[in-house]
Amino acid sequence: MLELILFYMASTIALVSTILALTRANATHALIYLILSLLAVAVIFYLIGAPFAAALEVVIYAGAIMVLFIFVIMMLNLGEKGDRREKQLLKPKVWIVPEILALIIKFELVLDLSQSTPATTQGLVTSKQVGLTLFGPYVLAVEIASMLLLAGLVGAYHLGRRYLEEGREK
Repeated sequence: MLELILFYMASTIALVSTILALTRANATHALIYLILSLLAVAVIFYLIGAPFAAALEVVIYAGAIMVLFIFVIMMLNLGEKGDRREKQLLKPKVWIVPEILALIIKFELVLDLSQSTPATTQGLVTSKQVGLTLFGPYVLAVEIASMLLLAGLVGAYHLGRRYLEEGREK
C-alpha cells in the first residue's frame, strides 16, 4: 500500500513538473522543473523494481544531459541583460515550488528505502547486460543520439556567437 501511495505521489510530481517545464517562459526555470520531472521518473523506476534504470535516469538524464542544457543556456544569456536576469533568479521566492517538489521526492525515496527493498520482476539486470545491449544491436541508435546531441551543442554555440556579433545583447 505504501509503495502505491509513493508511486502516485511521484507520478503527480512528474506530471506537474513536466507541465511547469513546458509553460515557463524562462529557460532556466523550465530546466529546473524538467530536472525535477526526471528525478520523479527515477523514483518511479525504483518503485517498480528497476533500480539500475533509476540510477541511469539520474546519472544520464538529470545529470549529464541537463548539464549540457545549462551550458547552452549560459552561452545564450551573455551580457548585462543576462546578468540582471541571473540576479533575479537568486531571489528565494523563485525557488519555493521546485524546492517543495524536490523535498517531496526526497521524502518518498527515503521512506521507501527505509520500509522495504525494491520488487524484483524479471530478475536482476546488470550493467554488463545493458552495455552489451546498447553497444550490440542498438549501437547505431546510440551513435546517432550522440551525434544529434553534438550537433545541438555546436548549433547553440553558433547561434550564441551570431547573437553577440549582431550586438543584440543590449
